[in-house]
Amino acid sequence: MRTLQNSFFGAFVGFMGNDSIGKSRVDKNDSAPQSWVSAFWEFSRPHTIVGTTLSVLALYAIAQSSRLFVNPVFLPLAFAWLACICGNIYIVGLNQLEDVEIDKINKPYLPIASGVFSLKTGQLIVAATGIIAVVTAVLQGPFLLATVGVSLVIGTAYSLPPIRLKRFPFWAALCIFTVRGAIVNLGLFLHFNWVLGLGRAKSVFTGGSWESLSLAIPAEVWVLTAFVVVFTFAIAIFKDIPDMEGDKQYNITTFTLEMGKPAVFNLSRWVLTVCYLGATLAGVLILPNVNLVFLTVTHLVALGLMWFWSTKVNLEDKIEIAQFYQFIWKLFFLEYLIFPAACLLG
Repeated sequence: MRTLQNSFFGAFVGFMGNDSIGKSRVDKNDSAPQSWVSAFWEFSRPHTIVGTTLSVLALYAIAQSSRLFVNPVFLPLAFAWLACICGNIYIVGLNQLEDVEIDKINKPYLPIASGVFSLKTGQLIVAATGIIAVVTAVLQGPFLLATVGVSLVIGTAYSLPPIRLKRFPFWAALCIFTVRGAIVNLGLFLHFNWVLGLGRAKSVFTGGSWESLSLAIPAEVWVLTAFVVVFTFAIAIFKDIPDMEGDKQYNITTFTLEMGKPAVFNLSRWVLTVCYLGATLAGVLILPNVNLVFLTVTHLVALGLMWFWSTKVNLEDKIEIAQFYQFIWKLFFLEYLIFPAACLLG
């Protein structure tokens, strides 16, 4: 059964390659020298890159759903993706620069912790991607600039002393689900809605119109945002379960250390349950323009698979915990495919 599960979800995210969530836990004997490109891919934390890419595409699709793609504008989509990806790399890279000793225990496969990248190389990548993210956002307009700018500020406060909010479980979780849940979804929708309303690419080449600014957000975006906020909270608390050893040694307080693995594991499962049942209920009550059958079936199937796999996880086996964590991320990716599809099919 484990082989069947792995092959099913592996096919869904096969393009991810060497998934950084559990790479060293599954393949600790891989001693082949890394190329710079593969090390950079690992440094970028592939699961976050995939999540960010899907969120950009999903919000573009939802913004287009009411227009039936009669006015496709792809240049700002590419620029928005570039700004968000570079911002993503800045945030995860800065965290690695500040967590070298912790990562040597929890994630020794990461390029800086393993010595594949020097600190200077990591610093250059972080600085370059941060600059590219801000400059690209500036050229694309106020909503993308606000989305990227606020995300970078929160990401910096999360990792960088003296604030270093990751030391505190509540603030650490708040940072993660605020950025990936609320800021990214609402900000990207407002950006794409503005761009598509202009009927052309808003960039340094064409200029913009402040009269085109709109803060109107449809129910579909609010529901997706609420789903992702709650779902990301589950990710935020679950991610520390396999990292107890390093966090404890370096005084990083987490919910897992305070509550124990079983309590956090069960809490994560029920939080995810609320996500799926809540999205289904919202489809019935406040989303008349989505395909309700598709939305309901896909969400209930995902929920059933999550509970089925969770009952098989041995909390004393670090590899099984890491694999289930990867599965949760794959469910996260899947939502950014099925929810826009429900909107487009409505």
